Amino acid sequence: MQFWLGASFVETGQFVELAGAAERCGIHTLTLSDHIFYADFESPYPYSSTGAPRWNAETHWPDAWVTIGAMAAVTTTLRFAPNVYVAPARDLFTVAKQVSTAAVLSGNRVTFGVGVGWCKEEFVQTGQDFHTRGRRLDEMIPALRELWAGGTVAHHGTHYDYGPLSISPVPSAPVPFFVGGDSEAALRRAARTGDGWMGNRIYTEEQLDPVLADLRRYLKEYGRAEDALQIIAPLAVLPDAATYRRFADKGVTGTMAAPWWLATPEEKARYGAGIELKVATMERFAEEVVSKM
Repeated sequence: MQFWLGASFVETGQFVELAGAAERCGIHTLTLSDHIFYADFESPYPYSSTGAPRWNAETHWPDAWVTIGAMAAVTTTLRFAPNVYVAPARDLFTVAKQVSTAAVLSGNRVTFGVGVGWCKEEFVQTGQDFHTRGRRLDEMIPALRELWAGGTVAHHGTHYDYGPLSISPVPSAPVPFFVGGDSEAALRRAARTGDGWMGNRIYTEEQLDPVLADLRRYLKEYGRAEDALQIIAPLAVLPDAATYRRFADKGVTGTMAAPWWLATPEEKARYGAGIELKVATMERFAEEVVSKM
């Protein structure tokens, strides 16, 4: 079982220290979320009962690739992934250059978590079509793989038409694509083209079981082996090695957690709400769970 750190809502200045602590604690991948700006969104946030987002204008959303570059400089084994990067809200070559550079600087420690996004306002402001975002992502994924393979390439598709051209630098190993989201379209995209699937909400066992069943069904439909896809699922369970082993038996290859959300009253009183609390709770999580897997 891989342990991924969900670092949404972390203040920008804490990421470098957090990355070092995560590596010491045996965390496999540190994830951070992606938003371009905050506004009075008309688009409903899909993961709340009211449709309102769970953050405000002061919440930090640092650029994923700049932040990953900084964290990569102070670590050697920790991997990094956005959960998830709204790639179709950007143009293809901006995405290609940012991810490729981060992969090179980190020594191939980048996993590309991608999703179609829900916030129409971000697409409007970046000049990308919101309504074709899924189809564009389907075309973007193989195009990015070709660009990152190096050499001169050309692409003549429905939404992207370019070449012959090349980009540099490119990573020395393929960048894994992990598709986020649990809609039918997202699960099919993961099963059809992904190296992995990552959930972008916290799942109870009753919620996760049908998702796993759908992924297995779609993998079979697309002629892929059941173990062709890594499964990263944030779980609504108390941290416990035996429980995580049971989910591993279901085919879950990794889970995502932010140990400071389960800080004890004593830890909060001792460390406050800053980076010290995050590091202390992560160290406890490593001792009580990670070391026992």
